[in-house]
Amino acid sequence: MNEKYERQMKKGVLDMLVLRLLKSEAKYGYQIIQEMKEKSEETFLLKDGTLYPILYRLEDDKLVVSRWSEAVGKQVPRKYYEITEAGKKTLEEIEAMWRRISDGISRIMED
Repeated sequence: MNEKYERQMKKGVLDMLVLRLLKSEAKYGYQIIQEMKEKSEETFLLKDGTLYPILYRLEDDKLVVSRWSEAVGKQVPRKYYEITEAGKKTLEEIEAMWRRISDGISRIMED
């Protein structure tokens, strides 16, 4: 039963977290998965099947853009995702909403 609630709570913040990780620099999928794992201390362990639909949706919404890297030596081309100006503005709005929701939850849970 606990896993069900944990999945639901995590699902609601994944777009925000992906945008946040892309805020500093463009990244490829596996890099996003690894950073999410490391920075969250393994709270968020994404699979390809979870991340890529998020990236495609963010791209459809024009919040991120993608580009392929050139193959250099033995390195294969990688698809990098970069946050757009609209994505940065949306991230700010989502972060403000997150703080408001988080504060509201904290007030209720203090009882």
